[in-house]
Amino acid sequence: MSSTESQPLYAPREPIFPRRVKGFYRNLKWWVMAVTLGIYYLTPWIRWDRGPNLPDQAVLVDMAHRRFYFFWIEIWPHEFYFVAGLLIMAGLGLFLFTSALGRVWCGYTCPQTVWTDLFILVERWIEGDRNARVRLWKAKWDFRKWRLRLTKWTVWLLIAIATGGAWVFYFADAPTLAYDLATFQAPLVAWVTIGVLTATTFVFGGFMREQVCNYMCPWPRIQAAMMDPETLTVAYREWRGEPRGKKHDNTTGDCIDCMACVNVCPAGIDIRDGQQMECITCALCIDACDDVMEKIGKPRGLIDYLALSDQDEEAKGKPAKALWQHVFRFRTMLYTALWAAIGVGLVFALFIRADIEMTVAAVRNPTFVTLSDGTIRNIYDIRLLNKHGEDREFHLSLRSDEILRIDLEGTAQRSITVPANETYLQRVYVSARPGDPAASMDRVDLRFWVEDLVSGERAHKDTIFNGRAAQ
Repeated sequence: MSSTESQPLYAPREPIFPRRVKGFYRNLKWWVMAVTLGIYYLTPWIRWDRGPNLPDQAVLVDMAHRRFYFFWIEIWPHEFYFVAGLLIMAGLGLFLFTSALGRVWCGYTCPQTVWTDLFILVERWIEGDRNARVRLWKAKWDFRKWRLRLTKWTVWLLIAIATGGAWVFYFADAPTLAYDLATFQAPLVAWVTIGVLTATTFVFGGFMREQVCNYMCPWPRIQAAMMDPETLTVAYREWRGEPRGKKHDNTTGDCIDCMACVNVCPAGIDIRDGQQMECITCALCIDACDDVMEKIGKPRGLIDYLALSDQDEEAKGKPAKALWQHVFRFRTMLYTALWAAIGVGLVFALFIRADIEMTVAAVRNPTFVTLSDGTIRNIYDIRLLNKHGEDREFHLSLRSDEILRIDLEGTAQRSITVPANETYLQRVYVSARPGDPAASMDRVDLRFWVEDLVSGERAHKDTIFNGRAAQ
């Protein structure tokens, strides 16, 4: 009887100490980090004048009034399809970039990557480059180690607090909330949100790092369905680099097995082992390898952005396909077409949407009411929406093939004032006199009209009137 040892489901984390590297892709990542962090931290402070009755913050998710503001665009709750459309576009954009360039989102603009990169930068400033950090990791906990660790953790914590603090400014007026936080008058939900985001940023960016990508993010496991042999991704030209060695003669390839590509990798993998789930295609290994190739007098590009379909062709001495042939193919063009179609549709819907809207809900309990003189009355709740920045007078009327009368609850007029940027609920009575055909019919089609008396803009909704025959 044989027995096998149980395998652990979780491998303990091996600490990774990426070495500093210089090059095109490292500089690109610095620029992406600066731009994305600048957008995140500064956007809530941009002012935008919308008039006296609206907030002057350019980007604001106003949960209290159920409104989303993005510069000149204002999204109401019933217009959530705009948000859904943007989410679909984001998903298609992710599919497009992954199909064309692999996990380029993960390597450059994913928040986990950006903040981890920032935390590693702080760690390098305080503790030194890779070798110094490795020695510090193995050293005993003396005064120097405690001093460096506490200094690093303090800076990390300040960054994490700034991250959580910046997020809550998107949901309230930034200057006002900043004052409330400084004077400890902010609501509890603000403090809880800042606390949760501070803790997650501190832990994810400082300690978990690549484990968030490997164990928590689903995208590494989905990417295989988005990529194919034509996808440009970070890869090792095995035909050129093998066999590895330091002799620099005809018996060895260009790879001298210096481990530079491994030492700079934030995921701690060896790209020479082929495509791996942990690789985020950050391309730092390209910079490291190119630097070594220049020093030993070999051509750059041993590790490069390349398509796996080109490997066999290059090994035979044939030229690789042109870049555009990898990028512009059926799959990427299909994603682009879908992405553009949704974007055009959203822009079209944005420009044609009305500034006034109405909804009609018939009160059907009871279906109708018979008055003392035999008049048949139906009751409707009409909700009027005024998107203008000032109060507007709305006039209500109805159209029908039969004779019907309309009355508004609370007023003898047929016009009401709807406050600026508000919805207004108005109860409306529609009546048919005893001798009118509508009073004895099962149903009569009718159309409610509302007109903005200032701009002349109109909107309508169709519904039915029930007579005695509906009983």
